[in-house]
Amino acid sequence: MHVHPTALIDPGANLAPDVVVGPYAIISAGVTLGAGCVVGPHVVIHPYVTIGERCALHAGAVIGDTPQDLSFKEVPSFVEIGNQCILREGVTIHRGTKENTSTRVGDHCLLMANSHLAHNVELADHVILANGVMLAGYVTVGERVFIGGGAGLHQFIRVGRLAMIGGLSGLSQDVPPFCTTSSVTYNELAGLNTVGLKRAGFSPEVRTEIKRAFKCYFRSGLSRAAAEAQLEAAGPSDPVRELITFVRESKRGVCSARSADPS
Repeated sequence: MHVHPTALIDPGANLAPDVVVGPYAIISAGVTLGAGCVVGPHVVIHPYVTIGERCALHAGAVIGDTPQDLSFKEVPSFVEIGNQCILREGVTIHRGTKENTSTRVGDHCLLMANSHLAHNVELADHVILANGVMLAGYVTVGERVFIGGGAGLHQFIRVGRLAMIGGLSGLSQDVPPFCTTSSVTYNELAGLNTVGLKRAGFSPEVRTEIKRAFKCYFRSGLSRAAAEAQLEAAGPSDPVRELITFVRESKRGVCSARSADPS
């Protein structure tokens, strides 16, 4: 273990033997850091935080502080971060607000500078947050989602997998899987993440079916119930079934689409 002499590490912290800790970092009791982690200068890791293997925490990140929730009472709650994540400068992640709840980050996630995860946020694997992204409490984000710089997401909303959120956009409703949102707009779907679908290995036939389903839901003029019935009657593939289920289960409503066709 290589620890800078100015770093403060509580004896109750559990650090793997090869962890590197930079100058003026503070690591509290009850923290667990996996093999190969690198903790940069001035990083603060509060109690109840578990970080997996080969994660990099850059200068000034603050992990596991108490939630910004006026109803919070001091109870055990947690932050859990997976393997091979990168947390850039000034990232803040707050622990769960209710007893024994967690804020969770999956594997291979990249959180760019000054992005923020409020209490009880859940990120799946391979999520990327650009600079200054703000996720409010209980937001859930699916696999391989990209969220553009400065975007703000209201509490309790969901973002489906392989979605792409435009920079500086505001969201208070759910974003279905495979969809994109416009930049500098509010609750507006722009189309489909066609590049992401190709990179994820979706066949041309399945991509075409997803495109038809998107048009049926968001550009046909049908009610959501009528669109769902039409899609169900066609015998949907698994990805279209995923889209149907996501929309059906929405509690906050789903973003609407603008008029232009998805590319």
